[in-house]
Amino acid sequence: MTVVVAYADTPPGHAAVAAAVAESAREEEVVVLVPAVRGDAPPEVADLERRWPEAAGRIEVARGDLGDPSDAVVQVAQRRDARLVVLGLRARTPVGKLVFGSTAQRILLDATCPVLAVKPPPG
Repeated sequence: MTVVVAYADTPPGHAAVAAAVAESAREEEVVVLVPAVRGDAPPEVADLERRWPEAAGRIEVARGDLGDPSDAVVQVAQRRDARLVVLGLRARTPVGKLVFGSTAQRILLDATCPVLAVKPPPG
């Protein structure tokens, strides 16, 4: 099976990868990172494996065909028959949510598999 991560190079995104690596460890599942920020370059697998060596050989990067990051995460999860989607959460103001929408909220509502939402450690 597969664990898909809505990835951003941010503390919440790193918390999501760490949670996905931990979730996938028992069954040695593949961890697939999908860039979740419009316009971000996909991360290099070698860089990810250096940061999370316990998942070396099990990390992949994928992109969906859809322009919206939340749609791309859901699309990759469906194509890979993911067991779980993991995403990082960050605090946003009510106005920020209204004006910019929420990638996390759309993934939570649209995913066809369970979703694990994590926050970065305080600090």
